[in-house]
Amino acid sequence: MTKNKYDIVVIGGGSGGLVIAAAAAQLKAKVALVEKARLGGDCLWFGCVPSKSLIHASRVAYTVKNAAKLGIYTSPPEIDFAKVMAHVERVQGEIEPHDSPERFRGLGVEVIFGEGRFVDEQTFAVNGENLRARAFAVATGSRSAIPPISGLKDVGYLTNEEVFSLKKCPSSLAIIGAGPIGCELGQAFQRLGSHVTLISSRPQILPKEDPEMAMVLQAQLAAEGVRILYHTRPDRVEVVNGKKVLWMGEQQIAIVDEILLAAGRVPNVESLNLEAAGVRYNEKGILVNEKLQTSNHGIYACGDVIGGYQFTHVAGYEATVVLKNALFLPVSKADYRVIPWTIFTDPEVARVGLSEAEAKQRYGDDVYVLKQDFAGVDRARTEAANNGFAKIITRGNGEILGAHFIGPSAGELIHEVVMAMANKMKVSALTGFIHVYPTLAEVNSKAALGLTKHKYAKNQWLQGILARFFAWRRSW
Repeated sequence: MTKNKYDIVVIGGGSGGLVIAAAAAQLKAKVALVEKARLGGDCLWFGCVPSKSLIHASRVAYTVKNAAKLGIYTSPPEIDFAKVMAHVERVQGEIEPHDSPERFRGLGVEVIFGEGRFVDEQTFAVNGENLRARAFAVATGSRSAIPPISGLKDVGYLTNEEVFSLKKCPSSLAIIGAGPIGCELGQAFQRLGSHVTLISSRPQILPKEDPEMAMVLQAQLAAEGVRILYHTRPDRVEVVNGKKVLWMGEQQIAIVDEILLAAGRVPNVESLNLEAAGVRYNEKGILVNEKLQTSNHGIYACGDVIGGYQFTHVAGYEATVVLKNALFLPVSKADYRVIPWTIFTDPEVARVGLSEAEAKQRYGDDVYVLKQDFAGVDRARTEAANNGFAKIITRGNGEILGAHFIGPSAGELIHEVVMAMANKMKVSALTGFIHVYPTLAEVNSKAALGLTKHKYAKNQWLQGILARFFAWRRSW
């Protein structure tokens, strides 16, 4: 039996899918939202919300443990891990109503739970019913990649889908992968009482970030007791005397209670039968054009399932592009020129735009690196948080090419630069208004002032003129 035609059928109830479904329904479109598990997606259940809640608890534990540095003495903190995880679940429970089926049904969305598949280019089947629509939006997200390690399945492992269900903190934990997830959770579990081994296949952690920033974070993690292995790819794991032993060749690299996988993501496409719908995809995800249309122009895709920037805020942005194109005329194009992100370690790592290396490759000598240490920002000094720096990449004309922050509240501070870039403002705009003293935001104006200093240092003619001018004034 074929149901009435919808204006749009949204497949996947994560961040991107929920944005499309809610907005489309409020525009009075007829919407069906299909989700195989529960609404909220990775962000609510296995990603942003639980990880940041866990990180907050671990940061409190770290602050208490190190309070003596400020003359505040207390007993070593006793961590009740079960209560920490109860805090995580409580936060999820507080946010869940916003993503609940009841809310979306109240908006007019038909919410359907079940695992469906395309049967042709205009039909999606779920629970024995065929849903036909003028447009479809695929937002099924991604899942943790499982590396080809012999014995891994037999000994067992955790991914981001299981780690937040732990009720007991593992006394020792190996994390395979030293990207954002590995670094965030590695530091959090170390602070909560686990002995963490962070395994990186590269010569640095956070391999996609500025190397100088990675070095700052590496030093911090090592100081906290995290063991970091570089150029390491475990190829075998076994259980010996109740412990999980990881090997690389004949070298034993770690003996732990639990293994957490954080070595990349894979798109959730296998069950969708995309071939029947004429939708092309590869191992990285569904292929889309700049309007986020698939090879079947009546089917759109957004979020993790298309690869690219795998962040909740990017999925939300892409959802707005899909919404406009799917419901009205397909003329909107996704613009990735200014995409910020943050890694919520301590210190935080934030980035937008080009790296220093990328900028120099593209613009050659017309690149200026404006750097300001947090040690030179008084508010950071007062809070004993002077570890890190801000680095703004510009051209000689003041065009901002990118920015990189590592330090306290980096994820908040970078938004001044994001706004300037989005509005095509010069870096001088960051020095053109008054920043409250003392605040961490002064790092932006202090860094931005560096372009003037760079240019003055290079301009021998101007220096000579000014030297003669002030010499004349002194003699006058």
